[in-house]
Amino acid sequence: MNVNEEKKKWLSGLSVDELKIVAAEVGLRPFAARQMADWLYKKRTAQVEAMTNLSVAARQRLQELGYVVGRIEPIQVQESCDGTKKYLFPTLGSGAIEAVYIPDGERATLCVSSQAGCKMGCRFCMTGRQGFQHHLTAGEILNQVLSIPESERLTNIVFMGMGEPMDNLEAVLRAVEILTAEWGLGWSPTRITVSTVGVVPAMERLLRETKVHLAVSLHDPFGEERHALMPIQNRYPIGKVVEALRKFDFAHQRRLSFEYIVFDGVNDSPRHVEGLTELLRGLNCRINLIRFHAIPDSPLRGVAPERMRWMNGALNAAGITTTTRSSRGEDILAACGLLSTLAQK
Repeated sequence: MNVNEEKKKWLSGLSVDELKIVAAEVGLRPFAARQMADWLYKKRTAQVEAMTNLSVAARQRLQELGYVVGRIEPIQVQESCDGTKKYLFPTLGSGAIEAVYIPDGERATLCVSSQAGCKMGCRFCMTGRQGFQHHLTAGEILNQVLSIPESERLTNIVFMGMGEPMDNLEAVLRAVEILTAEWGLGWSPTRITVSTVGVVPAMERLLRETKVHLAVSLHDPFGEERHALMPIQNRYPIGKVVEALRKFDFAHQRRLSFEYIVFDGVNDSPRHVEGLTELLRGLNCRINLIRFHAIPDSPLRGVAPERMRWMNGALNAAGITTTTRSSRGEDILAACGLLSTLAQK
């Protein structure tokens, strides 16, 4: 499903420096860039016409040059019995994307997508099974945040939706900059978590250039077994990923977590607990255990609740802070690993 915006130029997703170039194009002074940013990211306007502290001539010129704010409303919403909502968005390229809104008391998290589809091919993920369509622009990433009805209520954002954020790093960095800049949405970076399967060079750059939290998809401490679940292991072995992470400081505000989906008879043994303990020894981190949500035609199976409790206890006893993530939105296919817009292609 597409939005016919190819000839339009989005203002949303541009930095202040880029907006200065736009301002010059339409005959405005550089300070007008801050005015536009205020309209785009603080006032959250959806129309160029609403930017009333720009001259009428400048607004008309923006439109003549093909500039639009850059908003796409969701075309579908599904609500889970637990209050989770899954939004479907058209994109500027082929395919569609999904974003998931997760309310939890005073906390309200949006799980955003960074790509339409995904190249990584993880065996337990419906998005990976879908394959890759295209990268999202920074504007399309921000659009998920700005265009849902609950936008003003959000307290946290996680880049854990469709796609591998490190595979679209430039757009993700730009979106994070706008989310956290004082001229943008002004969020603390501690409200944002970015996930990765372990694309080391991009991961290191994200850690150098931002202060957001990082979540690494681990799922098995042993290389050959992890490769059977995650083809990325062949290019970036988990040992090398952890070695790269040891160069960074996670002892203060920034948090490092490892995501670990538990599969029955695959990665849930005492041997795996020992392997995780050895792999992560001395690293300031936590493990999030995640229940596997079955996908069609997959031999993988989740474990019983008592097995999850055992693994949680065993890892904590071994000295690794471990939590078990609550499953949300499974009835609307919004839970971890279930996002797919294959039917929308």
